[in-house]
Amino acid sequence: MKTIGRYLRREIVAAVIFVLTGFLALFAFFDFINELEDTGRGGYEVQHAVAIVALSLPGRVYELMPIAALIGTIFALSQFAAHSEFTAMRASGLGRRQALAAIASVGAWFALATAGVGELVTPQAEKLAQTVRLGALGGAVGGQFRSGLWVKDTVKEASGATQRTRFVNIAELAPDASLRGVRVFEFDRDLRLLEILHARRGRFEPPSAWRLEAVERTVFSPVSVAGSTVALRAERSRLNEMRWASELNPDLIGVLVLVPERMSAWSLVQYVRHLRDNQQRANRYEIALWKKLVYPLAVIVMMALALPFGYLQVRAGGTGYKVFAGIMLGIAFHFLNSLFSHLGLLNTWPAWLAAGVPSLFAVALALGMLAWVDRAR
Repeated sequence: MKTIGRYLRREIVAAVIFVLTGFLALFAFFDFINELEDTGRGGYEVQHAVAIVALSLPGRVYELMPIAALIGTIFALSQFAAHSEFTAMRASGLGRRQALAAIASVGAWFALATAGVGELVTPQAEKLAQTVRLGALGGAVGGQFRSGLWVKDTVKEASGATQRTRFVNIAELAPDASLRGVRVFEFDRDLRLLEILHARRGRFEPPSAWRLEAVERTVFSPVSVAGSTVALRAERSRLNEMRWASELNPDLIGVLVLVPERMSAWSLVQYVRHLRDNQQRANRYEIALWKKLVYPLAVIVMMALALPFGYLQVRAGGTGYKVFAGIMLGIAFHFLNSLFSHLGLLNTWPAWLAAGVPSLFAVALALGMLAWVDRAR
């Protein structure tokens, strides 16, 4: 039985790696064609496109692993069924539980590899790809709005009560994590405007401050005029540089220009905490965080979903039909993941529900198919 288990696992691993390699080659080709559109702009050349495509591969591995695991496992089991090897394995005592355990053990290693790639490799590769692109184009990240990036920052007292609220506008985030065109609007706890800072550049000074250069500072203070009437007096000053204390750091600001699904779980945790501290909605990043926790487990679920195909005889459909069915199931799972993420965001569902429903549906489908195969035998 151990020999059968090793043979089963070896063939499944080889098939999954083969399918994953094919998918990566296909997506890398299309990504390269897409990157060629930017060649000739600034200093962007073909070698930069090749580097960016190569750096995008870890993210593709993370995205495609569940689908590759499903199709690869279906292919391996279909080959066993086509050559009557699976029938011989069952005759030798390979039961459904033993087959499921063998597949799950392989899936567990693939799940760990997927989690490692998504947590350790993909975020760093994405940041490096962005640095290469911006360095070649000679540009900087300008954010989703014409005015640049907007971040809310809160200064709190020792008791945890809000002392001041800041709205920070960043025109550009340079590849070296420095800021260009920084504007800070600072309000007191009653949302009365206290100060406006406008700096040409800013560089981070660990652990919790920024060195702002070419600063124009406007301070507002209330004054009494005409009896009880209160007006604001503005005092403007210019500074070559100043130190600005803030809990914002390059990692938190960099989150705004990265796709949440490509971020590490730790970065997501930090940013969700920042949003909650500043009383902002964090649904999108909470869903991305839960997907980070659930998505690697989907590899095991997809491989379990492939097991019933091994019990289907050749007359029920050849290897091509089964692989096609696996592709359709993989596409359906991918679309369900995207659909429930958007539905959860629109309807403010709990993040665990939006991230977990597709995998729960796949588990129910796998168990249902196994039960159907048992009754059909």
